[in-house]
Amino acid sequence: MNDSIAYLRNPAAIRERAGQVLEYVEAGRSRWFALDGDGLEAAVQATLDVTRQRYANPAAIPFHSRWRHFEAGGRDRWAALAPGLAMLARDEVARRRMDLAIVSVLLDAGAGSGWSYREPGTGETYARSEGLGVASFHMFAAGAFSCDPKRDPLRVDAERLAALTPTDIALGFQVTAHNPLLGLEGRAGLLRKLGGIGLVRPGALFDILAEGGGEVKAAAILATVLDRMSSIWPSRLSLDGQPLGDVWAHPAIGLVPFHKLSQWMSYSLVEPLEGAGLRVVELDALTGLPEYRNGGLLVDSGALRPKQSALLTGTFAPADEPVVEWRALTVALLDRIAEHLRLHLGMDAARLPLVKVLEAGTWFAGRKLAAERRAGGGPPITVESDGTLF
Repeated sequence: MNDSIAYLRNPAAIRERAGQVLEYVEAGRSRWFALDGDGLEAAVQATLDVTRQRYANPAAIPFHSRWRHFEAGGRDRWAALAPGLAMLARDEVARRRMDLAIVSVLLDAGAGSGWSYREPGTGETYARSEGLGVASFHMFAAGAFSCDPKRDPLRVDAERLAALTPTDIALGFQVTAHNPLLGLEGRAGLLRKLGGIGLVRPGALFDILAEGGGEVKAAAILATVLDRMSSIWPSRLSLDGQPLGDVWAHPAIGLVPFHKLSQWMSYSLVEPLEGAGLRVVELDALTGLPEYRNGGLLVDSGALRPKQSALLTGTFAPADEPVVEWRALTVALLDRIAEHLRLHLGMDAARLPLVKVLEAGTWFAGRKLAAERRAGGGPPITVESDGTLF
């Protein structure tokens, strides 16, 4: 592999380049953003308030992962599937959990404010990330991703993924003219490509990660995800014919990697791995997720002050300079917020890793501020979604 590509796939590179963008902004060189210390403290306080409201005992904070969305409304949907998995070995249960998590994460890009999902059986309605999670869970439970949906529904097979159409996703996600979902084609395209990368099933990643014995480094999860799945991302930037995925050019910094969905997927594989008896270590090697809830927290709290009103009124593409800066600043400042939160709560990084700060945390604080400031609770900066990024 090209050394530059290997560097851009390393989470240390994400932090390094994000830090360079932060220095660029702090030096006053950005045309788009200024950093405000008082606003950053407001972001810390908003995160602390939400954390205390949601978790009386900070030691009980779970990981930020797709599994939280499968528990939307206080329902443990995976546990409800347990009777259908009772005869399976622990490793096979882990593969099936990874089947579900990987597919669901790839379906988890911005849904748009006009879409929601009415859950069969409960009649409860969910939107945005929770809705996407619950909808993908029910597709999995119904065997929509299995080659044998009647006899063995609770699995995901590459052969079935390769044949999925936007119509299949639309049916599973209750999409209609009056219930539109952004990026439908992009979501279906990702799953079709996932079916063609040479894994018989997504859960086969379990066997790759378990090869090293009882301990798995978080960075190794991301490396495996990027190595096996790099070909599924849409053609954006490439080096030596290799697609770079969620990597974007900044005129002053150069290439800035994020790998948001890949890191979200990596975080979402931790619980299946640990459920199979493996120990996942060095979680803080991965970064905060540069998506619109975390990034929105920084803008809505005043930590990031737009220098141009167009930032809040226009629509931008993912490759546009202000979006690259916004996402990089999100990565860098989430680390700072985590440090402050630990001080307030009297905890260290071992007890409150970044993945728990996100869940506690920054994501919900961003959602709360968005709901207070804008009808529909959308992000402060509008980014075009193709179903593969945010």
